[in-house]
Amino acid sequence: MNTLLPTSSPPRRPIRELPDELISQIAAGEVVERPASVVRELVDNALDAGASQVTVRLLAGGVRLISVEDDGAGILREELPIALKRHATSKIGSLADLESVGTMGFRGEALAAINSIADCALLSRASGQNSAYLLEGRTGELKPVARATGTTVEVKELFFSTPARRKFLKTDATELAHCVEAVRRHALARPDVGFAIWHEGKLVEQWRRCEAKGIALAALEQRLADVLGSDFVERSVWVDYQTSASRPDNTPHIRVWGRAGIPDSARARADQQFCYVNGRFVRDKVLTHAARSAYEDVLHGQRQPVYALYIEIDPARVDVNVHPTKIEVRFRDSREVHQAVRHAVEDALAAPRAGLATASMVGGHPPGLASVNPSTPEIQAQNWPVPRMYSAQPAINFEADTGHKVSDLGALWQSNEPKALPDTTALQAPPPGEWPLGRALAQLQGIYILAENAQGLVIVDMHAAHERILYERLKSQLSPTIAAHGSGASHLPNAALPSQPLLIPLTFAATAEEVATAEAHITTLQTLGLEITPFSAKTLAVRAVPTTLAQGNAIELARSVLAELSQHEASTVIQRAHNELLATMACHGAVRANRRLSLEEMNALLRQMEATERSDQCNHGRPTWRQLSIRELDALFLRGR
Repeated sequence: MNTLLPTSSPPRRPIRELPDELISQIAAGEVVERPASVVRELVDNALDAGASQVTVRLLAGGVRLISVEDDGAGILREELPIALKRHATSKIGSLADLESVGTMGFRGEALAAINSIADCALLSRASGQNSAYLLEGRTGELKPVARATGTTVEVKELFFSTPARRKFLKTDATELAHCVEAVRRHALARPDVGFAIWHEGKLVEQWRRCEAKGIALAALEQRLADVLGSDFVERSVWVDYQTSASRPDNTPHIRVWGRAGIPDSARARADQQFCYVNGRFVRDKVLTHAARSAYEDVLHGQRQPVYALYIEIDPARVDVNVHPTKIEVRFRDSREVHQAVRHAVEDALAAPRAGLATASMVGGHPPGLASVNPSTPEIQAQNWPVPRMYSAQPAINFEADTGHKVSDLGALWQSNEPKALPDTTALQAPPPGEWPLGRALAQLQGIYILAENAQGLVIVDMHAAHERILYERLKSQLSPTIAAHGSGASHLPNAALPSQPLLIPLTFAATAEEVATAEAHITTLQTLGLEITPFSAKTLAVRAVPTTLAQGNAIELARSVLAELSQHEASTVIQRAHNELLATMACHGAVRANRRLSLEEMNALLRQMEATERSDQCNHGRPTWRQLSIRELDALFLRGR
């Protein structure tokens, strides 16, 4: 006998209204996950009140006490009791207001939810009011007290009325770290506001208000350096991009600005990725994917980029009311936002010589600010011919490698066959400081080029560097439209990837979404060299795969492509597949190790690197060159000691 089955029907339960206190506690379970959630909500309110200084005081990681003080507009005496009621807010008053929210808070749930699970007190003095007033959340008692203009919200003994929730909290140190992170996210978006965090009577973090004198971007630069460290600013590039389409008031639909770390500054974890939409920190898959895709050709392995990006968009085109914590958003046109963010980061990273500390590049300042090194002359890209170092090598026969014709891509490959370098003996060798990568000195072990520039010694991996040069050239010749607008452009390449039919089709159990995607994107799949057809109502068959991936796992490939097609634009998926093939071709065609080069050939390669986009990394994300300064060389030999 199965004792798990009910032996009789359950008793009928009457439908009844829940008491207000229980409703607030349920709402608190969605809004308040831990002390950091309270800190985030209270700092939101302080910023909405126009505060220029916010001070957070904590005890026991925020469990025993959270106090947030501000010098904002304050709350009127008669409005204090209403502030703790559910759905009471000064931010919105109609559906139209909700659809174009311009404030950090807007639901009127936070204070009521917090008051239901903790001991709250509001101390506030409104601008122009003779006295401050203290409201006790439990009793509703209101009495006059002394305080300057502004508001203090005290939250004591968090989760005292729901002790089971306390069991899910971590150590005080962990909860404190989450609280600091919550304030840090606000600080990155508001350089015009000062922030201070105290824990157990000790100052933990402080970010002073940045006074913007003439250029507000200077304040953001200073705040980024204060919060994320000067190393972040020095190893990142300035991003400033806006869409061409404009609103009736002549402002762009979307503007993306901020700083994006160079590939060398990537980290093992995604803990320094900050995205803001109209000043609100968000975690959004569209934004994360767009930023990560901009680094596709320059990041090695699973390394994670670092960035602080600020997206400005018409509030009516983004819905912030999709999650109780307000950390998720939904865009009316997610494709437009994805393209804007991807192009913004791509354009910033694609500038030639992005690894050199020149104005408006690495460590550079945004437009309108002083250059890092004003004395450095502007380097003019020269039309250097293709070096003859390839001519002595036999051209790679791509058809022989794959056994299949590459159609248009094969023709492009043949047309890109390098030519001999003309005589350069008549050229005057300029001083080392006139070229970012300097003047070639010698070749080391047939692998590295040694060059001298104004900073010291440059070491270049010649195969990796030439691989990037060929790759960018192939991309530009394949589609001038893509070259002009970045690899994420919506323009589809004309050439289809070569495919190889499978002798025995491979079948796999598919979800309804995978079957629908395969049927809806038959042409796209063929362009990618894939043939995936329904085998039954719940089964798909892989009948052909791209030639270059013939030895891989066809089923895993099919699943991954279908997953991408279901989430992203077909043009993005096709472009990525084309780029992978071009990267393989560039790797085969690049100059190999142990190939002896003349000084003219080495110099020609250096000049091409300076004029090539993304030349700091090869197609696999590895660095192509490194700089050793004179100071570093002196240290190796203990000079000056």
